Amino acid sequence: MRNDDHVNEQRGSSARESIADLARRLVAADTGGWTPDGVRALVAGLGWTWDGAPDDTVLTGRSAGGARLRPVGRFEEAYADGESYVELAVPLATAPPEAAAQAAAFHAAKQELTAALGEPSIIGSHGDLGPFYDSGPVWGAPFARWRRRTDTLELRAGTTGPELVLQPTGPAEDWFWRQGIGEENSISGFFGSNRDRANIGLGFPGGWSARSWETVTRSLGDFLGALPAETTALGIRVAMPFYGRTGHGAPLLFDVTCGDRLSIGCFAPDEVDPAALGWGTVAEHPGTASVFSDDDPVWRVDGGGPGEPKGRALGELLVDTARAVGVSEPADLIVGGEAEYVNGYHVTYYGLGLRTG
Repeated sequence: MRNDDHVNEQRGSSARESIADLARRLVAADTGGWTPDGVRALVAGLGWTWDGAPDDTVLTGRSAGGARLRPVGRFEEAYADGESYVELAVPLATAPPEAAAQAAAFHAAKQELTAALGEPSIIGSHGDLGPFYDSGPVWGAPFARWRRRTDTLELRAGTTGPELVLQPTGPAEDWFWRQGIGEENSISGFFGSNRDRANIGLGFPGGWSARSWETVTRSLGDFLGALPAETTALGIRVAMPFYGRTGHGAPLLFDVTCGDRLSIGCFAPDEVDPAALGWGTVAEHPGTASVFSDDDPVWRVDGGGPGEPKGRALGELLVDTARAVGVSEPADLIVGGEAEYVNGYHVTYYGLGLRTG
């Protein structure tokens, strides 16, 4: 068999290759330090070819389209350590643009990858600021990583569907760590790691603190608007209490619960009128009955499933309620520490800019 016939045979099989088999090949591949020669050998070893156009486009034979190599440019060079490329992104599937369809496609890919590789060592959301300052999809930016010392495999939400990204471990983690400068909105999304030995040496950036109620409104809106799509995609359930420090201690104010739907309960004191602020009861939000009992909490809203929450309105509702209760500044709106434990992962909600305690 001629060499080009062998390559064509490999490319033809790529179209039928399962996500699991692709992942195994990527994990086992020699990336050669991500140098130009190393990456060309990587592409050839995978049975793929360049398309004859720019060096960052690779023909894979997969029905979801070609792979993309990301060269080190002005946004990446500060974080690279001898690499000429910082990722190889392979589209896995295309799905309709609606959040529910995108979340379902991501979740299906994650299930197949988990069966093949085990539980990812890291999960989270890039929020609106992805690696090296990329912006993520509007519906949400979930990711799951199988971290390795040299190279990491990441399942990422792409523009048209889930993508499998092979990347040198150092540059992306260095970029993320260096965003912890304390400025408002310097880091978005959330980040969770488990006790996998692969996470030994993993660094965690510092967070930032919201300095105005407008910032809190915006950060809550961004978080809640995408949350059902992201939890559905990742297959997790978030239970997040919010406490408000007032002159009477720091009582529980809200209970945010989200799996495939977002439900928020309100525990406002008697002197506050939740109905006037926009809260309803189980009669008005029957979808919350499966989350909360019929009468506790009395006040709640049903945010809906993937793509349905009106993030800005929900952010305004929580902030208006907190202020009506007597929470005087953002530093006194506190995320309960219970929220940090999600499906075996320790999660930091960087994008909220709120204290956790």
